[in-house]
Amino acid sequence: MSKLKIAIQKSGRLNEDSLKLLKSCGIKINNGKDQLKVNVPNFPIEILYLRNTDIPQYLEDGVVDIAIVGENLLVEKNKKVRILEKLGFSKCRLALAIPKSVKTEGPSYFKDKKIATSYPNTVRKYFEDKNIQTDIHVISGSVEIAPNIGLADGICDIVSTGSTLFKNGLKETDTVLTSEAVLVSSMNLSAEHQEILDRLIFRIKAVLRAKNTKYILMNLPSDKIEEVSAILPVLKSPTILPLAQPGWSSLHSVIDENKFWEVIDALKAAGAEGILVAPIDKIVR
Repeated sequence: MSKLKIAIQKSGRLNEDSLKLLKSCGIKINNGKDQLKVNVPNFPIEILYLRNTDIPQYLEDGVVDIAIVGENLLVEKNKKVRILEKLGFSKCRLALAIPKSVKTEGPSYFKDKKIATSYPNTVRKYFEDKNIQTDIHVISGSVEIAPNIGLADGICDIVSTGSTLFKNGLKETDTVLTSEAVLVSSMNLSAEHQEILDRLIFRIKAVLRAKNTKYILMNLPSDKIEEVSAILPVLKSPTILPLAQPGWSSLHSVIDENKFWEVIDALKAAGAEGILVAPIDKIVR
């Protein structure tokens, strides 16, 4: 069986999070220092560590079959690839920023002004859609310094926390697009490679479902089971086990972590006690 080739970023945060996801899917990755191609011993894939900006072209050309990249890169490169799954990590935004001293904000500030960016195609389309003429200067790194050295009146760059902008005397004004890591594939996969990809996606979805989900169990009077069950958002129905104490039961279920604090007061008011919340590693459907 030929192996499915997956490309991930050679280094950086996206690299670390991508490897973490694959390992959570049970894929063993034993690569040595500076090794750029790795065979996986327990799953039919081959990992290639590539420069981030090259990956969309390799996908379009069929050099690699799938990849984990940022949405922002796909928008900028505009290659013919398929987005398969949003992965929920490496979240950021491509944003406009100007010197803090400037009072005027919004896209109109950039009319007939110089803007420095590493994403010229995305920026050009953004301003064209708004009928605003700008002078785009393409630079590959340290975009934030451009206004301070007189190269540009403002910038458009990737922002995660905004601390880098703040340190360079800039303020964020508008978001051009939001981005996160995505699993993408070539447009032309063989049937054999598609079968391997389907198996991988099955594992990835099991990991992603569990990411923000918690296992919850509690004790409650047996006559409150129906009331508490109605409060809890569950996969299907909760598991009910009788306790040694007559008239009491233990209820087990699954809950979105983000909704837990929304329902905790209702659970307590309905008579739930000894509420325990535990992490979940995988949810397989």
